[in-house]
Amino acid sequence: MIFSRATKLRFRRKFRMQQKQMVLLGQQAEAEIEKDFFKRLERMSRRAWRFTILWLLLFVVLIGGVLAQTLALNGYYQALQPVPGGVYGEGVVGAFTNADPMYATSPVDTTVSKLLFAGLFTYNSQNQLVGDLASDWGVNTRATVYTVHLKHHVTWQDGQPLTAADVVFTYQTVQNPDARSPFQSGWANIKIAAPSPDTVTFTLPNPLASFPYSLTMGIVPKHLLAQVPLDNLRSSAFNTLQPVGAGPFAWQTLQVSGNATENQTEQIALKPFAQYYGGAPKLSGLVVHAYRNQADMIASFKRQEITAMAGLSDVPPELRKDKNIHAASFPLTAAVMTFFQTTQGVLVDKTVRQALVQAADKNAIIHDLDYAAQSVNEPLLSSQLGYNPAYMQAGHDLAAANAALDAAGWARGKDGIRFKSGKPLTFALTAPDTSEYKTVATTLQKQWRAAGVDVHLTLQDEADFANTLTTHSFDALLYGISVGVDPDVYAYWDSSQAKPSSPTRLNFSNYQSGTADASLEAARTRPDPALRTAKYQPFLEAWRDDAPALGLYQPRFLYITRGPVAGLSVQTINSDIDRFNNVQNWMIRRVRVSNN
Repeated sequence: MIFSRATKLRFRRKFRMQQKQMVLLGQQAEAEIEKDFFKRLERMSRRAWRFTILWLLLFVVLIGGVLAQTLALNGYYQALQPVPGGVYGEGVVGAFTNADPMYATSPVDTTVSKLLFAGLFTYNSQNQLVGDLASDWGVNTRATVYTVHLKHHVTWQDGQPLTAADVVFTYQTVQNPDARSPFQSGWANIKIAAPSPDTVTFTLPNPLASFPYSLTMGIVPKHLLAQVPLDNLRSSAFNTLQPVGAGPFAWQTLQVSGNATENQTEQIALKPFAQYYGGAPKLSGLVVHAYRNQADMIASFKRQEITAMAGLSDVPPELRKDKNIHAASFPLTAAVMTFFQTTQGVLVDKTVRQALVQAADKNAIIHDLDYAAQSVNEPLLSSQLGYNPAYMQAGHDLAAANAALDAAGWARGKDGIRFKSGKPLTFALTAPDTSEYKTVATTLQKQWRAAGVDVHLTLQDEADFANTLTTHSFDALLYGISVGVDPDVYAYWDSSQAKPSSPTRLNFSNYQSGTADASLEAARTRPDPALRTAKYQPFLEAWRDDAPALGLYQPRFLYITRGPVAGLSVQTINSDIDRFNNVQNWMIRRVRVSNN
């Protein structure tokens, strides 16, 4: 529409008049406010001011009370609940060298391997052996043929199906000396076959009741490794750069930090395997941090770079007052003992060994630990089949120990140390150089000194102590051995396991007893629990009377986390990696949700 000039001028005059009216109205309003409000405020008395301020304060208090009550009710009707998500970082001391379960032995390697790979069997929350990849299993009447059926529709992390052929390949590779697996000796003369894609049979040369407990090792994929020459398998890129398993987490990346060997670290990043048959993990990721020493790991934890620390013997002093720190003590099916060298030195004398058992106050030793521990009273743990309180070692009785040594001709000298035929009653006690072992060794030294025995302590670093174990170059050894759920302790006490030709040479006391040997060998071949229990009794009696070692306590695995980890339950475990038995259920993120 086109407007004439006269119309435009008329509109403009009208708009200007309205502007002037608005200005006048504003000025009038200001004048009224000045007259009716501010002027009156100026004329208000002190009493009126006080009255007004009190009402304002009351109003503020009421508002504050409502807000405080609202916040309190929010806390009452809402609670922090764990939810999926978050990246979990765990610190372990050591170096990453091999994730392949056929070679993994160090703390870092076994940690990564456990997360990536799955075995035929695992342990439940009651520490009972249950199927992992296996759906069920059976054994013939002679306990020589074990048949394992696999779960259906299990896949590798690359999508390929996992079958019995993979299981056969894994264990036959371990058996082959060209593969150089450290587990080869335990698989000699065992025949492994796959009669069907989901069935595996293990045929043993002799009955062995404990055999199923050896089937927890991770299974590796045949389709990725069958073409690798056996003599190159240990150094294959599969082991460190491209591992593929069937466990709850899959490989992501490996990052190496540090320009010197002594401060180098590795970060092994893993991602959840969504098709994991045990249920997709709830964590968004898990990173294993490998540190060369405990100090670096603790410093990283204090900087909140990792969520957890594994492998420490106690909580660092600087963290003990931190209320956000959670220290979980997992009881181990293991035994800390003092192993007496029965074939040389003063400990050849059975009377001396028996006196040392009576002079030791294990209750005082357990009391000085900073965690609750079960007493070890015989070579079997109290939770194991075959344990019998009737064959417990002699309890603490210093008077009886002194009387026995007196009767055996060990007379006290002027300094209180006993002598016989001009030779002092003295020996060296060797132990790992950790705070816990040092405390226990020092206490034993004092207790045995009260019986007139001169004990010298030798605390060794990891490398020297490993050599001591291999060569049996000690008088007495303070050390913890893994016993497990099954009572088969043949490896620690049978005479054959003391020989230098033994693959493991775990009979640290060099204990030799025909009675014990016959009992151990008979018991391990009996699948019937009642008969097996009866067969162990002669061994327990001989062990008590011969006193080749002093049982002390069941140690713990200490796991330190910053804040709680939902799904991580403290329970008895057999080895440190069993902490991951239900890792797919762990959660670290928390959000507030309504209780309704």
